Amino acid sequence: MKIGYARVSTEEQNLSLQKQALRSAGCRDIVEDHGVSGAAVAGPKLAELLAKLKKGDVLIVWRLDRLGRSLEQLIKMITAIGKAGAGFASLTEAIDTTTAGGRLVFHMMGALAEFERGLIAERTRAGMKAAKRRGKHVGRPPKLSRQQILHARELITSGKESRNSVAELFKVDVKTLRRALLWLLRPRSQHKDDDVEHAIWRFATHCYDARKREQRTPFARLVAE
Repeated sequence: MKIGYARVSTEEQNLSLQKQALRSAGCRDIVEDHGVSGAAVAGPKLAELLAKLKKGDVLIVWRLDRLGRSLEQLIKMITAIGKAGAGFASLTEAIDTTTAGGRLVFHMMGALAEFERGLIAERTRAGMKAAKRRGKHVGRPPKLSRQQILHARELITSGKESRNSVAELFKVDVKTLRRALLWLLRPRSQHKDDDVEHAIWRFATHCYDARKREQRTPFARLVAE
């Protein structure tokens, strides 16, 4: 059975043009959504319609943007329709997944959506690398500053406090503190501040040399535990 779907973004807009085109395409039932933006995942009436689709049904829209605005959203909806055993058709774009040509167009849309996701991911990675080169922090802000990490190391290595008590003092989880202490063992090239990095680099070198001799320093041993 051919089922039409019509949608307008505001209550003031008229559905008559869409409904006329859908009736001309042979739709006996037309489901309507009023005042629903195309940015929404699915209007209330569309969600009900998608849940009721069965094998042999064909969902028809006047134009693709009536179903969804983004390509990814359209691909997901049309895929769900296909899994229900139903077909999909868009009158303006002449797409009909019940035909071989329509399925070809749909697969091309899927390939374009995947290509678009790849480009976005590539641009994101490039932006993150550029930000790192400029010395900017990428991701969530650190919970502990370098001064706090150095202070925590001093408290632990001196035996004044345990890791648990230091973590409680700085109001962080013990795992967070451990990761922060491991930061001190990173290579010199991965730090920014010259004075701090030089001290850290000397300490880290000492830890690595001790590890090679199978004799860890107290701090390296504490971090590794």
